[in-house]
Amino acid sequence: MKRVLAKSTLRDFWGKHKDSEQYLKTWYKTAMDSDWNSPRDIKIAYSSASFLPNDRVVFNIKGNHYRLIVRFNYKRSWAFIRFIGTHAEYDRIDAKTI
Repeated sequence: MKRVLAKSTLRDFWGKHKDSEQYLKTWYKTAMDSDWNSPRDIKIAYSSASFLPNDRVVFNIKGNHYRLIVRFNYKRSWAFIRFIGTHAEYDRIDAKTI
């Protein structure tokens, strides 16, 4: 991706959940180094990723301890971090619209 927007969201989260830091840094580096032009490209790198309407993708972080929702603009090679949280927090949101 050319740009991953809102890295500060990840930083804030790993500041509170230290066990997520390395996993989120790895995800960020992978996203920045990848040329994801479609959901299929993401699925190759992250087979457990789930795809939602409006170009949203749910990534399982740290063996599914945490959930990361990212909205992609494939045409512009942008990724917008929309949510990172625990499973309990994820269950309280509408992942399709966040």
